[in-house]
Amino acid sequence: MSPDKPQNIEWISNIRLVALYAIIIVHSASPLLGDYGKAPLSDWLVADFLNALVRFGVPVFVMVTGALLLHKESEPVEFLKRRLTRVLTPFLFWSLVYVWYSWYNEDITFNVDAWTNIKQVLHLLKTGTSVHLWYVYMLIGLYFFMPIIGKYVRNATEKEVLYFLVVWFLVMMMSQPYLVRYNPLVDMHYFAGYVGYLVLGHYLAFKDFKTKNLRLWMVMLFVFSVAFITVGTWLITAYTKLPGTMLYEPINPAILMASASLFIIFKLTIPKVSPLIIRIRDFAGNYSYGIYLSHILVLFVLDDQLGINYKLCTPIVSIPLTAFICMLISLLLVWMISKIPFGKWVSG
Repeated sequence: MSPDKPQNIEWISNIRLVALYAIIIVHSASPLLGDYGKAPLSDWLVADFLNALVRFGVPVFVMVTGALLLHKESEPVEFLKRRLTRVLTPFLFWSLVYVWYSWYNEDITFNVDAWTNIKQVLHLLKTGTSVHLWYVYMLIGLYFFMPIIGKYVRNATEKEVLYFLVVWFLVMMMSQPYLVRYNPLVDMHYFAGYVGYLVLGHYLAFKDFKTKNLRLWMVMLFVFSVAFITVGTWLITAYTKLPGTMLYEPINPAILMASASLFIIFKLTIPKVSPLIIRIRDFAGNYSYGIYLSHILVLFVLDDQLGINYKLCTPIVSIPLTAFICMLISLLLVWMISKIPFGKWVSG
């Protein structure tokens, strides 16, 4: 279960960049999704479909982390020092950038009392200065647990890893709003959350699959999952009082099926592309964290200053196009920052 590195490391680079683009599409589509009942239903359904199509983004990011890190042996203090240093410095820089933007946009105000201002900034840093930064807080929590769960998966048998994943899946099922009333009082939160995606990513990356036509089966599962999320979200939003975003939540069986199936599809697919495309992919991949941290700011500017958003043309084109433009500008931005003195420490 724990060879030196995941089989075919190239596919990891491919899916990581696709997952990053998927997350930017999610945030490009969210304003239209929030206009249910105001925007034309046909446009809203397009946003619903695109959102369902790319909701694998965050789970796949976590799965890639598990695939790349859980098989490596290191002391907890050494691991945390190395990983947190790389994560925290860019995170704090961009968090303060979002504080500045909120002030510039008059969403928050400062006064002459310096201590009051400092407390306000500290409170924002505690809760998140932008909507997408929750991922970093979650990732930091996973980092603290990785030395423990990593040692488990490196030494566990396949049956023991599958035991963990099966219990995690059952806990996920029983935590859903439509089943929570049947949830017994047994405390199973030890198996809950994103840690399951870490273990799943490690397992799928190293598993030597022998199933015939597996890629075809995974394509069918991915299509089914996207259709289920799309139609289910529309029906929940239109006809019930359950949370309308229930099927969008990453800790959800439908998102799990979409994420795991796509992970396997990428593992089994080795596209033949030119060396130029590979260099572009690797260049963008080197700045993927910075792109993630900065892309919401870029989306704000594109919308407020240039009018580039889902209204640009038909949503099936404008949403992916807005996300692509945002990704390119974010890449250019963090690359430029990396070229200034000490910029590499905050560019991500």
